[in-house]
Amino acid sequence: MDAKLFSTQTLNLSGMRLFVLLTIGLSTFALIADEMAGRSLAQVFSLTLPFWFCAVSAAGLGFWAVPSLRALKAGQVIREDGPKSHLKKAGTPTMGGVFFLPVALLVALIWSGFSASVVAVSVLTLAYGAIGWIDDWQIIRGCSNKGITPRMKLLLQVGVGSLFCLWLAWTQPATITTVALPLGFMLPLGFFFWVVAVFVLAAESNATNLTDGVDGLAGGTVAIALLGLGALIGPTSPELMLFCACLSGSCLGFLLHNRNPARVFMGNTGSTALGGALAGVALLTNSLFALLILSGLFLIETLSVMLQVGYYKATKGPDGIGKRFFKMSPYHNHLELSGWSETRIVAAFYVIAGLLSFVTLAVC
Repeated sequence: MDAKLFSTQTLNLSGMRLFVLLTIGLSTFALIADEMAGRSLAQVFSLTLPFWFCAVSAAGLGFWAVPSLRALKAGQVIREDGPKSHLKKAGTPTMGGVFFLPVALLVALIWSGFSASVVAVSVLTLAYGAIGWIDDWQIIRGCSNKGITPRMKLLLQVGVGSLFCLWLAWTQPATITTVALPLGFMLPLGFFFWVVAVFVLAAESNATNLTDGVDGLAGGTVAIALLGLGALIGPTSPELMLFCACLSGSCLGFLLHNRNPARVFMGNTGSTALGGALAGVALLTNSLFALLILSGLFLIETLSVMLQVGYYKATKGPDGIGKRFFKMSPYHNHLELSGWSETRIVAAFYVIAGLLSFVTLAVC
């Protein structure tokens, strides 16, 4: 992504203006998607009504939850080798996922009549959120930006993902062995599908976690991806469309408090869970190819970290010091050190996330 592609005057907006524009964009998208599908606000399964219900609920709950997190001294520890502008954020309450995730999951469960698929993906989301919470708690307790070890975190993610896939294999043994492609093509994978499925769950969870590094970035881009996925699967999986709308709306409500300058961070509790939710819905609806497009930004963030680490190791000299491919990874940190403001980065990522959603709907 080249900085010249985006004009400074267009993208250097205040955090509140970005939030308002995102709210208008998501609301308009939901209304248009409902209209095209022949749904109305009066219908039980729609995008708009659950989206707004959860957005207002999460935003309102945040006015109590954020001061509570601050009183509990659940402050974020900022990595010292990160952008210097982030040091002033030290002490900002984190673990915001503990208040906006339950809103979405509870509403989705009740509204769907405890549909089996919604129950399954809600349990998956909570499980990944619990992994993130353990990571956050270790960071806060140790007053360090190091939580549980990457190996332990990956093992927990793979373990949870494997249990979810076992349930999926038990309930849909004949239908979930292929990947649906555009134009009606199918890619048969047989048993290898389950290896891919576990990988996607862990990878998506980590990808959204890596994207959570700038005020409003992860919450907004995931909200866009969730609403796009919900619009795509609505005709065949209305209960999971409802789940996506609820979680997207809850992310928007959280953004009222997380927009720049953030009064709370979602922490690993929220970002890890959101990736798991996206991947879980995609697996339940056989939308892995669509998820690949929708998650383009998260993929770039992940690849930037892998490229940075690999390049550093490959260029190590006798002194044990290697070269850096980016100024810093993930990629949003590289842009920030290249002179982009936080709100400019977020605005650009929102635009790209929206375009990816439209491309997904057009192609898939």
